[in-house]
Amino acid sequence: MIPVDLPPALIAQGIALRQECDDDTAFLTELYASTRADELALLGHWTDADKAAFVVQQFAAQRHHYRTALAGVHFAVVEHSGQPIARLYVQLRRNAMQLIDITLRPERRGAGLGSALIAAVIASAARRGLDVGLFVERYSAALPLYRRLGFTTLVEHDIYLEMERPQDADQLKTAS
Repeated sequence: MIPVDLPPALIAQGIALRQECDDDTAFLTELYASTRADELALLGHWTDADKAAFVVQQFAAQRHHYRTALAGVHFAVVEHSGQPIARLYVQLRRNAMQLIDITLRPERRGAGLGSALIAAVIASAARRGLDVGLFVERYSAALPLYRRLGFTTLVEHDIYLEMERPQDADQLKTAS
């Protein structure tokens, strides 16, 4: 069971979560490729076949890591009217709900769906009395969104920031 409850407003728009399955591999590979498109565009000396092979290899490595190195991850596909549009991976830990990955199709980015999904993760964690944690690349376009949603940096790693949003972050903001 996916530990994230969608708010009625998203459900009314035809947004749903379901468990990822093997039939989703082509969609998930395409979705992953969209996150590497800008980087691959800089590699003019690579053929399209080279780029496609790289994406398949990197996606397989990421997928393997998520499934073998991380325990208790819930792998969800986000659908709109029955069509896959995103992935949402969360892990339940003793004291936190970890946002492992959220990726939307390129045409769905920047319209508020990602914010709404993260807000649903935050609300679901709060109902369980849990903080929300995540790792994000230092130069990710999503970093301002995470900060706006109340995430603060705990640890700065080489290329990643480890961030957390305490379950009572809204109360802490209003008390300040």
